[in-house]
Amino acid sequence: MAGIYCAALLLRLIPVLLTSSLGIGLDDMFQYDMLARSLTSGNGYRWYAREDLSLLEPYVDFDLTSTDYDPVHGVPTSFRAPLYPAFLALVYSIAGAGASRFFAARLAQAVLLGAPLAPLTYLSARSLLPANERAARISAWIAAAYPMLLIFPIGLGTENLFFLLLLLSFLFLLSIIEHPAISRFLLAGLLLGLTALTRSVVLPFAGLAVLWAWFVLKQKRGALLMALALTVTILPWVVRNSQLHGRLTGIETSMGYNLYVGYHPESSGTFTFGPSLDLIPILDDSVRDRLGTQKAFEFIQAAPGRFVPLAASRLGHFFRLELRVLTYFYSSNFFGFVPAPLLLALLALFGLPFAILSISAVLGCLRLPRSPALLLAAVLFLGYLLPHVFILSEERFHLALIPLLAIFAASAWTSKRAAVKSSGRAALAAAALVVALLLVNWTWQFTSDADKFAALLGPNGNQTYYSY
Repeated sequence: MAGIYCAALLLRLIPVLLTSSLGIGLDDMFQYDMLARSLTSGNGYRWYAREDLSLLEPYVDFDLTSTDYDPVHGVPTSFRAPLYPAFLALVYSIAGAGASRFFAARLAQAVLLGAPLAPLTYLSARSLLPANERAARISAWIAAAYPMLLIFPIGLGTENLFFLLLLLSFLFLLSIIEHPAISRFLLAGLLLGLTALTRSVVLPFAGLAVLWAWFVLKQKRGALLMALALTVTILPWVVRNSQLHGRLTGIETSMGYNLYVGYHPESSGTFTFGPSLDLIPILDDSVRDRLGTQKAFEFIQAAPGRFVPLAASRLGHFFRLELRVLTYFYSSNFFGFVPAPLLLALLALFGLPFAILSISAVLGCLRLPRSPALLLAAVLFLGYLLPHVFILSEERFHLALIPLLAIFAASAWTSKRAAVKSSGRAALAAAALVVALLLVNWTWQFTSDADKFAALLGPNGNQTYYSY
């Protein structure tokens, strides 16, 4: 495993070193950086101090009357889950919070968060496929070399930590099947809690994992201990947020914002520039969350017929090919002009891996024996997917499932064809339907954005300036 880790690290260090002097540009990164610097300086979990606010005021008209604004320390916030900013704060406290902090964070993410995905994928595959060592090695190499996972450490995004913690949680849950020790249940609950403190969207999966341990493994005591460890882990932050807003509040108060963007009349269920800025000027998280939720329900009531199509659209966005980041940065002249043949090659490099992996994973599911481990994988897949279908979805959200898809795909590539032939007709029909839907979804992705891709491939494609 040391070799696969070193290979994964080397591949991630290449983009990190090539962007050693790169700053940050996206709003999410700016917010995480603000929170980390506030923690490092001892000001607590705050953002938008006057120095930071002044950088955004030319673009956003902030409402400072909605909260008790402190220009020196900023505003206490609950909008973002705390663990990733805490990770950045730890890096800043060691490397310093000066101009070099971004490179230090990217380096730490490559070493501590990105590269470990490869060996952890191998270990997960060994639990899911105990008799298929070759598939475990292949899945680890997929996690090591997957193009989008290679460049993710460049971004100051919560996904970097979330990917690692989610896979660790899954691995510990798998270990419980053969070794249902109390310590493992407690550690699984702790890891699920830490994952939730990174992105609370994992909570449905965490709840389903407790039910899986109770009903599938028949480990009622262990399931209760897992739930207890999860609750104890997230409870202090829930109490903090509840005290901050004077009402019961969860891990983060971004639900209202996401619902507003996800159900806005101009939205197709994904992140949409324009509506995404409407609630940003409100600095009181509780007010923003309540108003966003209220408006989202008004959108639904005004056009109830959109609910199902929007859910289907979000499902499509979740499984889209990973082209959004590349097209956004290229259209913003980030790379300069790229000749059409080379740009097409780049689009293929970032688009084709997911297409190959997801179709192969569907076929791989047919070759795996029914087991508690396979049921847990299904619980992870559905528990993570469904919240995005009903709230907000982007293609980058499926990256958390790449290690799982890699395992299933490797199973398809290494198992005998007889395993597929022995599958029932219903299973084969379901697999064929899923593959057909994926192909239709990707065809729609290109046809609906045909004008956009044509412009990008044109002589001024690097200056089309499409919004994210």
